[in-house]
Amino acid sequence: MSDFEAYKKRLYEIIEASTGDDATSRAYDLMTMTAVLVGLLPLTMKTETVYIRAIDISTTLIFLFDYLARFYTSDYKMGVKSYIAYIAYVLSPLAVFDFLSIVPIVSLILPSHPLVRLLRIFRIFRLVKLVRYSKTMVNITNVLRRVRKQLMAVLILTVTYIFASGMIIFQIEPELFDSFFDALYWATISLTTIGYGDISPITSAGRLVTMISSLIGVAVIALPSGIITAAYMDEIKKKKSKLEL
Repeated sequence: MSDFEAYKKRLYEIIEASTGDDATSRAYDLMTMTAVLVGLLPLTMKTETVYIRAIDISTTLIFLFDYLARFYTSDYKMGVKSYIAYIAYVLSPLAVFDFLSIVPIVSLILPSHPLVRLLRIFRIFRLVKLVRYSKTMVNITNVLRRVRKQLMAVLILTVTYIFASGMIIFQIEPELFDSFFDALYWATISLTTIGYGDISPITSAGRLVTMISSLIGVAVIALPSGIITAAYMDEIKKKKSKLEL
């Protein structure tokens, strides 16, 4: 292995979540987690002070370095010495969130741009970076990846029912809504059983639809919880089985 590859491999070992006695890697993990939490401070402030600006610049540069370093060493991460590794890394979920977390760098380059305030919201994606440093969160991520088809089916079912119930109530009580979007809003809060009460059906037919929607909502909302819980328990059992071997 050349010196160049040795340095590259060492960089990969440092930026990956520490699992051993590598003090440098642990220090990098701690720095990144601190930067994530401190970097959210600007979102809690109405006005930007010199200190907040300094925090914004320093944390954004840390995340920019982290993204570039992970991209640079993605062939080690993916286990493939090819350009395919770099493409695969860029398209991976965590890499997408890493990229979104550095989007606020635009505010440092174009501070007066009208979209800057909107782009600052992307800082919230930095919280996803903490997933790398929590075994529990890694397990949950693996679980969500395994049951993504089932969850997608539930999502399609939910959206379909919202549109169906929205169209039904819109036809039964058209005077209750200013637009079809209001009917979709009603269908959503009814399905989730939140029921703010700002839109309430007046007729018996409308109230019957509301009752049915709320009852179905209890079952639909419970589906993802059951799917994720069952898959998570299965993941825990697999982890325990590996440890016992």
